[in-house]
Amino acid sequence: MNNPSQPNIKLVNAPDYRETYANSVQVRVNVWDFFLVFGTLQQQTESQVEVKNFQGIYLSPQQAKALMSILQQNVSGYESTFGEIKLDPRMASAGPVH
Repeated sequence: MNNPSQPNIKLVNAPDYRETYANSVQVRVNVWDFFLVFGTLQQQTESQVEVKNFQGIYLSPQQAKALMSILQQNVSGYESTFGEIKLDPRMASAGPVH
């Protein structure tokens, strides 16, 4: 059984392509897709946090699973090189991670 050969992939940035920083990602899920909302979180006061959302991206369930896999591979590689990434224990996995 032969595997089909991989196509050549050419990466091209669209005219409106941009790079920015996010320290907040919210994930919303429904039966058809995953919706990732990226933003920046700023601590306004000891009890007040502001999140400014700037981009929302819809992913198919298949693409979300592929993203999860490639992120896991890259996080594992990062931790192998630089050590374990510590998460703030106050950030419960049941709620949104910012």
